[in-house]
Amino acid sequence: MALHIPKAPGMARMLKEGALYFSGLEEAVYRNITACKQFAQTLRTAYGPNGMNKMVINHIEKLFITNDAATIINELEVEHPAVKLLVLASKMQEAEVGDGTNFVIIFAGALLEAAEELLRLGITTSEIVEGYEASLEKALEILPTLVVYEIKDYRDEKEVKVGIKMAVMSKQYGYEDHLTSLITQACISILPEKTTFNVDTVRVCKILGSGLSSSSVVQGMVFKRQVEGDVTKKDNAKIAVYTCAVDIMQTETKGTVLIKSAEELMKFSRGEESLLEMQIKAIADSGATVIVAGGKFGDMALHYMNKYNLMAVRIPSKFDIRRLCKTVSATALSKLIPPTKEELGYADSVYIDEIGETIVVKFALNDKGSRVSTIIIRGSTENYMDDIERAIDDGVNTFKGITRDGRFVPGAGATEIELASQLATYADTLPGLEQYAARRFATALEVFPKTLAENSGCRASELLSKLYTAHKEGKQKTFGFDINDKDAVLIDTVAAGILDLYLTKQWALKYAVGVACTVLKVDQIIMAKRAGGPKVPGGGVRDDDE
Repeated sequence: MALHIPKAPGMARMLKEGALYFSGLEEAVYRNITACKQFAQTLRTAYGPNGMNKMVINHIEKLFITNDAATIINELEVEHPAVKLLVLASKMQEAEVGDGTNFVIIFAGALLEAAEELLRLGITTSEIVEGYEASLEKALEILPTLVVYEIKDYRDEKEVKVGIKMAVMSKQYGYEDHLTSLITQACISILPEKTTFNVDTVRVCKILGSGLSSSSVVQGMVFKRQVEGDVTKKDNAKIAVYTCAVDIMQTETKGTVLIKSAEELMKFSRGEESLLEMQIKAIADSGATVIVAGGKFGDMALHYMNKYNLMAVRIPSKFDIRRLCKTVSATALSKLIPPTKEELGYADSVYIDEIGETIVVKFALNDKGSRVSTIIIRGSTENYMDDIERAIDDGVNTFKGITRDGRFVPGAGATEIELASQLATYADTLPGLEQYAARRFATALEVFPKTLAENSGCRASELLSKLYTAHKEGKQKTFGFDINDKDAVLIDTVAAGILDLYLTKQWALKYAVGVACTVLKVDQIIMAKRAGGPKVPGGGVRDDDE
């Protein structure tokens, strides 16, 4: 019920005409819960290795086909204020761990669904929130006891592969082995000795054509560009990096030159030319053999660069220039001056390569010297390669998590069922009405094995009873759902190497409970009238004349 009668008593009189005001359980709380529930159900079908893809077309009509929750929520412009909270919690998870975004939304949705039933039974929101928070505390106590695997040496490829494989498997089921070995190789080769691992040091270059099996890792950086001059290869390259254009410098003040004869015109042009030649020669004399610039190369400048046998590469993106400087340990110069020895970068070789039908420029370093590695992805379509990139991003983030905390808990729904089983017992020890909320918290955890089963086409109820039986006996705490077996048969997750990062679970539980409690604590929604003015017409930018 929206009140906007100017003379009505109470809230509506205080607010501007056209403002909306909702209050109470029926109007505010249930409305919010319903919206969040529907949003969570949309993303539930995208959970797990057999999750369905979503086709999202964003505001500029770019098409995304993916089951990665982070991408889906980024591209959907969610308007509803309560659902926006879920999206923010999921984004926090992405920023903190880089994986488990779907977990947060599905679990928060399940908690709110459970809360709705409790509210209808007459339990107050504060009791539900207390019960949920007590359960979260207990769950975070139980979680470290479920750790089954720990990576001690994160330079050991074999150990790391076990950890990264699961993150890739949930996005690209069937291709996980090849992708995992690429990610592991790319991450370990550039792992710094003392400082923490930075996700940005693993780059992805997507080249259309061939198949995923042709993908490879390059130590250094790869750009989909052609070189500017005639020189196409330099070994033991000394690299000078400029953010400006390499061309005849424009004078700072606009001057007018009076030329009386052809001879003076020749002298004037030659003066400019010889100045540019001196600049290029000075750069060549400093030892540089490759010039990288953010701006364009002038024809005259290229002529002199070919004369002094310098290689010219143009990289228009300032972010890529920054990364390249980091890779080759160079300093970017903003003026066309000869670099000092400290400002020059070094690469073992800079050369043109042809991958498929695409020309690329590679800045390659030996295995030990590189600070950046590039994974070259091959694939049949742009959308497919984008999805592979998202899987790689999750794998790289998991590697970062491993360097922070190498512990793993069982995957395939085993951790969730074990938590649910122990929390149900814990709920009986709570006094008061919080125990109902704690019991519902345990039930909400069942949503994960259930979803895995539903997305794989199995009977969820049958699977749950089998899982509970295995976990109650206490001997089979690591048993989870085997997605390859349609008869809902269980699998020992440790033996099968199906593991989830401890950090992912820990933060996902915190964020999901936090956001569910925040939504439950809302009892009034007051929406100001939208700002006036004409609406922006659809269909892109208009000309001034229109």
